[in-house]
Amino acid sequence: MNLGNFCVSLTVKNLEVSRDFYAKLGFKPGHGDGKTWLVMQNGTTKIGLFMGMFDKNMLTFNPGWDSNGQPVTPFTDVRELQKALKRAGIVPAKAADESTKGPEHFMLVDPDGNPILFDQHV
Repeated sequence: MNLGNFCVSLTVKNLEVSRDFYAKLGFKPGHGDGKTWLVMQNGTTKIGLFMGMFDKNMLTFNPGWDSNGQPVTPFTDVRELQKALKRAGIVPAKAADESTKGPEHFMLVDPDGNPILFDQHV
């Protein structure tokens, strides 16, 4: 099961303050609108900073993207990942619409209450 790109998504109070903090740790700004969200990268390590978008920090996987946010082929579609996880007995907290194609997402919650987002952009 290939989950794609990985990023820790952090809920932040002030995007600018958080961006400056992580820049001091060697993270460089990547993609994002720079107003409410920004993904920063240090080598292959990514941190997503999200202001006012999520209630909790979460793990994020991006099927179809490499570590630079570029499309990869082939990849396991998010709907196929969801089906495999359902067969394994894991019920999504928010399910993807399996009748669609293209960008879609679903969310799990681990046994400790940590959200895990599978967010496909391609």
